[in-house]
Amino acid sequence: MTAVWLDTSTEYKIGVADGKVVAQNKAGKIVKTVPAALKDDEATLRLRAFVEWVTTHQRECGEQVQEWMIRSLPVATALLRQLWLDESWRVWLRDAVVLPCTSDGSVVTGAQGGFLRDASTADGTLGLVTLDGETEYHPYSYIRLPHPVLLGSERDDYRDFAAELGIVQKLRQLMRETFDSGNRDGSDTEVGDYANASFEQLSHLTSRARSLGYLVRGGFCQLTVSESGRTVHARVWIGAEDPAYPAETGPLFWQERDTVLPLGSVGPVAFSEGMAMAAGLYAGRTVEAEGEDA
Repeated sequence: MTAVWLDTSTEYKIGVADGKVVAQNKAGKIVKTVPAALKDDEATLRLRAFVEWVTTHQRECGEQVQEWMIRSLPVATALLRQLWLDESWRVWLRDAVVLPCTSDGSVVTGAQGGFLRDASTADGTLGLVTLDGETEYHPYSYIRLPHPVLLGSERDDYRDFAAELGIVQKLRQLMRETFDSGNRDGSDTEVGDYANASFEQLSHLTSRARSLGYLVRGGFCQLTVSESGRTVHARVWIGAEDPAYPAETGPLFWQERDTVLPLGSVGPVAFSEGMAMAAGLYAGRTVEAEGEDA
């Protein structure tokens, strides 16, 4: 519950609890709904605007941290130390698995990684909890938040250790659904596992794509992954006709600049994230009721 209450032009006070504006009566009890007389009160309007800003800020922090992970971007420790002061950033960064890297994002071979626990030390070091269960402090200049497919066999070790310690990541990293290319033909240029997902209207499919955080442009749902010095776009055709018309997803494929890539040239992160995008679209498809004609 909030520890600060603001006076209003009425007998009520207002504050914030669980991310919402709430009102307190003269007896000090929080009422179920904000009274109508308070809805246009100046203090209420200011507080609601502040809560909206905080909510947007928290979402944007999460989107940025996730982008660092998906695009394998190096993050300077100096920047990390500044962001750590902000609770909205800290909740996304705390307990993320991080690996030391160079300024170009290359992982430092043999250097110790672990769960990020502290970036506020006086000497500028980062506090990490390693898989050995030790808390160590390292003077790294840059770190990466590795995508789980890049952790290899250590991913399960981190998952097990997180469960043992009761760690729950705000960043969807260790528990992120992943895909690998398995025994697929490396010369193939598309994946149809989640193609032909039908939607009653294109607008529904477009809304689905955007709600999942993907870019919709030129009739395609797409995401961008930077991996091993390459920028690759995973794309699924969703349509560019009248938004009220029915729509159906196409197969998933990957492009580098204007070249469609064979699966053998698609990196593990780009493949996994592309498959996750296609699966996410497919999950929102129109499902016919049992017994209904196809």
